[in-house]
Amino acid sequence: MVEPDRRLGGYDPNAGYRAHAARPQRIAVPSLLRALLSEHLDPGYAAAAADRARSGTPRGGRARAIGWMWQALAATLVATVFAAAVAQARTVAPGVHAAQQVLAKNVRSTQAAATELTQRRRALSAEVDDMRRRTLADDATGQRLLNRLDALSLAAASTAVIGPGVTVTVTDPGAGPNLSDMSKQRVTGSQQIILDRDLQLVVNSLWASGAEAISVDGVRIGPNVTIRQAGGAILVDNNPTTSPYTVRAIGPPHLMRDAFDRSPGLHRLRLLEISYGVGVSVDIGDGLALPAGSIRDIKFAKEIGPP
Repeated sequence: MVEPDRRLGGYDPNAGYRAHAARPQRIAVPSLLRALLSEHLDPGYAAAAADRARSGTPRGGRARAIGWMWQALAATLVATVFAAAVAQARTVAPGVHAAQQVLAKNVRSTQAAATELTQRRRALSAEVDDMRRRTLADDATGQRLLNRLDALSLAAASTAVIGPGVTVTVTDPGAGPNLSDMSKQRVTGSQQIILDRDLQLVVNSLWASGAEAISVDGVRIGPNVTIRQAGGAILVDNNPTTSPYTVRAIGPPHLMRDAFDRSPGLHRLRLLEISYGVGVSVDIGDGLALPAGSIRDIKFAKEIGPP
């Protein structure tokens, strides 16, 4: 009689196995993580080193001499390159120093000339304004035109103004031991915390609080003035400024301070004060003096909105 398993095609699942060995066997596979942490040498290199050790063939004297010769040649070549670099640096150093001195002298002379021209321009602008006022103040039409010009000059920040207002002073913290690494990451490689966007937000908040004229570190803020970051420096109308940053705003002082206390600009400064130790002060003063801003020629203008 044919067995039941034979009826299914003659396959016996236990064929070739003894009764006690029919169970599957586990093959030990090493852990990949354990191998990465414990086996620091590639298996191929380890096998090559083992074969070389088993062969026991020592290097001959000639091979050792050739190896030492190549090492000495490499050391001589490296020393020659370094000696040539040092000699070239010593030869070029006087010329580089002289060029640096010339460039520094040119920069100082250019700055002095720019300062003198700026003062000259302000004096001429004051003379022109005085002559215009004397000419237009004789009749009613000229007086109305003069009032209109004053309003436009205030909006364009082209005339100096004096009046009551608010002074906001922002100070970067010193490079002390308590300065966190997170604060250092705001400007890579420096201890600067206040950035251009922080001053921009303060200026915009003062405008929204009712300011009529604003200056940042003595630079009048007008339609063509920008506050931007250039590396680790803040440029206000292309003039570098450093901490402490002083922002003066002329307007109704008490109303302006109350509105500025609820503004996003002061809220951001308070967060920086708590997080990084930035110094923030808001003061009311009388007789704040703001200089006139720079006047630039308009090359192109486009009307926006209905005429």
